[in-house]
Amino acid sequence: MPHTETPGTEAVPATRLRWWTELPLILLVYACYSAGRLVVRGDVADAVDHGLAILRVEQALFLNAEHPLNRLFTREPWIGIPADFWYASLHYLVTPAVLIWLFRSHAVRYRAARTWLMTSTFIGLIGFTLLPTCPPRLLDASHGFVDTMAYYSSYGWWGGEASAPRGLGGMTNQYAAMPSLHVGWALWCGVILWKYGRTRLTRTAAVVYPLVTTIVVMGTANHYFLDAVAGAAVMGAGLLLAPRVMRCADLAKARYLPRFLPRYAPAPAAPSATRSPIVSAGCQTSAGERIPRQRHPESPYGPGTEPGASPSDAGESAPAPAR
Repeated sequence: MPHTETPGTEAVPATRLRWWTELPLILLVYACYSAGRLVVRGDVADAVDHGLAILRVEQALFLNAEHPLNRLFTREPWIGIPADFWYASLHYLVTPAVLIWLFRSHAVRYRAARTWLMTSTFIGLIGFTLLPTCPPRLLDASHGFVDTMAYYSSYGWWGGEASAPRGLGGMTNQYAAMPSLHVGWALWCGVILWKYGRTRLTRTAAVVYPLVTTIVVMGTANHYFLDAVAGAAVMGAGLLLAPRVMRCADLAKARYLPRFLPRYAPAPAAPSATRSPIVSAGCQTSAGERIPRQRHPESPYGPGTEPGASPSDAGESAPAPAR
């Protein structure tokens, strides 16, 4: 059965990618994302209104996975505490690990997959900007949600403000719930592991990781179910746009990069190894061949009488050999 490629992930890089250029690029993109997520906080009242609107839509669609999961995580510490660790850490560990694995093991596919991830991330940032949303844990207690991150904060490094370390809650935007990039990035990891993993373990992780992440973000009251759906939709949009983004990047590189690079005179072409220079002015002889009527300067014999000379070399005046 032929192996089919997912659109947007089959591009072959024109030049070999290097880790010392990729790492600064990824750090720069993540810094821009974090800064934009921090700056674009939105109005708290609008964020709360958007959160309540999502709840009303889910009620109209008979969707209510958040409440039973949140009650389970709050009632059972053996579930709630690992879930908080999952939410606070794996988001920042698994995604870079999959990127590094892909870079080392499937370098030909890396650029397309990385572009897909970055494009989707910036689309998510647009969502945070246009639709600041209060997560369930920050709604009024009358809505029935418990902030498990704050509830179990004594077990981890986080405080009562999202997954930020204690004292650094002001460095994060707590109203960036729509879409859920925890789910989006986990889905990206799952697709990459399923597509390029060759073992049963990687295939299992490809299914378990995004599924458990979706359950965790709802059970910890950090996201609504529709946030998770939006996270998956953002990844789908990024997948469709990634080929165009790569084409635009290639065009910009071809147009502007030469202006910043030093120009060198082209090196002279090396002579072909299959053609040797002719030094005999067109007269070529094979090994051991002598030119007719040419006498060696030190030969004591006459023309055509050198040892081994053929009769034709002696000319017409040479006697014929005895028979």
